[in-house]
Amino acid sequence: MTAILTLVKGDITAQAVDVIVNAANETLLGGEGVDGAIHRAAGPQLLEECRRLGGCLTGEAKITAGYRLPAKHVIHTVGPIWGGGDRGEEAELANCYRNSLALAAEHGLASIAFPAISTGVYGYPRQQATAISLRTVTDYLSVESSLAEVRFVCFSSAAYSLYAAEFQRRGLPVTPPG
Repeated sequence: MTAILTLVKGDITAQAVDVIVNAANETLLGGEGVDGAIHRAAGPQLLEECRRLGGCLTGEAKITAGYRLPAKHVIHTVGPIWGGGDRGEEAELANCYRNSLALAAEHGLASIAFPAISTGVYGYPRQQATAISLRTVTDYLSVESSLAEVRFVCFSSAAYSLYAAEFQRRGLPVTPPG
């Protein structure tokens, strides 16, 4: 794994990376939480481009320009709605991360920033989602090495603490939030 994994507490819309990941809904036309924040920050051109994409299925990913964002691109992925854990949610969530990473690599992008997909209004238990995200990303990076940085961006202190604990459990360095 040649990519650096970083953890930051902050706003994903402010990340100066090649691509940020949007925890989108199936329409890709904006919504609550991260999705709404990204659409607001990127401006109306993002909505226009998303309309042409025809939506996105759970676990899949599609890419657009970043418009007014510091990031050059946005990868939109649709996380699973938590239904108790016996409806394939873990595989679908892992696919969000895996397909986003593959799409970034396919487009020659070197740095990517992820939010905590599905842990907001979709109700995925945060600790489980955190473990799935880090496991999926580290597994992917063990065989695909074109990415230079994978950043996990936590909006809340609670999310940051969960990610920091999972980073430490996996022996990954954590820089205190600043």
